[in-house]
Amino acid sequence: MLRDIREIDGFKVVIVENERLGGKVAFDLFQEAYDKGATVFGLATGSTPETLYEQIRSSDLDFTDRVSVNLDEYVGLPGNHEQSYRYFMEEKLFNEKPFNRSFVPDGLADEEEEIKRYNQILEQYPVDLQVLGIGSNAHIAFNEPGTSFAALTHKVKLTDETIEANKRFFEKEEDVPKYAYSMGIASILRAKQILLLAYGKEKAQAIHDMLYSDKTEEIPATALKDHSDVTVILDKEAASLLKD
Repeated sequence: MLRDIREIDGFKVVIVENERLGGKVAFDLFQEAYDKGATVFGLATGSTPETLYEQIRSSDLDFTDRVSVNLDEYVGLPGNHEQSYRYFMEEKLFNEKPFNRSFVPDGLADEEEEIKRYNQILEQYPVDLQVLGIGSNAHIAFNEPGTSFAALTHKVKLTDETIEANKRFFEKEEDVPKYAYSMGIASILRAKQILLLAYGKEKAQAIHDMLYSDKTEEIPATALKDHSDVTVILDKEAASLLKD
């Protein structure tokens, strides 16, 4: 498999031809962590990790003695709602590859209690390998520009862009979630190893800014500069603004 591997400001960057190959490279690293005894996997939702989850589903890896912890969930949606992240994870991974325990924030829970509960889960189950995507504005999880790097689990007001983009998934506008629970940046940085995936030209600027900008809360992904083990997997389009 052709790949271009670079070291950029402490990040290991792997560039492959396309998203499908990105999923294969990500799976190799996922399996390597598994084989070395990783027991807690931090998981992401959205289209980016789907090729990784396809690889996991078709593998012979057994997670019945492992734990998963998801990054985020919409406030107000039950876990069986088709647009909830719990439902996404069941469909894309858990139904075929069940974990011993799978934690996703509870979108219907009391805010104060749920934030406390999720922070306790992260204390009890420290993440060995965290899978991340990145937004076009360089957000990670639902940590939008301006979010404190010291944040733990918190309730996030979704941006107008996110709400607008989600309208097509709901019959009535008032049903579109306005808030989400999200693992905070400080929580994410506690993971022993981080795997960030990005595909498509709409992610190219965010990747450029993460790699080449100074650390700033206006570019949330720059927080990852404080972590000692981050691998970034890109397709050619997402890597198109990298310096030669």
